[in-house]
Amino acid sequence: MSAKKYIVRLSATERAKLVSLVKTGTAAAYKRLRAQILLKADVGTEGPGLKDADIVTALEVSIRTVGRTRQRLVEAGLEKSLERKARKRSRDPRLDGEKEAHLIALTCSKAPEGYHRWSLRLLAKKMVELGHVDSVCPETIRQVLKKRHKTLAA
Repeated sequence: MSAKKYIVRLSATERAKLVSLVKTGTAAAYKRLRAQILLKADVGTEGPGLKDADIVTALEVSIRTVGRTRQRLVEAGLEKSLERKARKRSRDPRLDGEKEAHLIALTCSKAPEGYHRWSLRLLAKKMVELGHVDSVCPETIRQVLKKRHKTLAA
């Protein structure tokens, strides 16, 4: 078996901080769990230096969680290892400010012939017909209108 790539060696101050974080119980659950993982993985003088499999059994987490927590401690430091990783937005929003303005103007206009009022499906279809977007789903229309309603009402 190969040696561990990410070894957890906590200083006395780091260990004291993690112990107080776990003992007080005021931190978020994910922080406390990561602190417990690091305390159990510590191979320093005061740490038990448990193997990943033992940590998985003791804390009921996945082996990947233990490995990633070790890795983040070594690569990014103690504070970053306790925090959640920031998620990146996978794509740009479908409607930018200009397209949102067209949507709001369309919503304020008279409904099409044969309809009493605009529906989300009608708004989505009309936005495509007018060439403002290539495609848009009614849920996106709903979210934009809900967001704008909150800002206008405030």
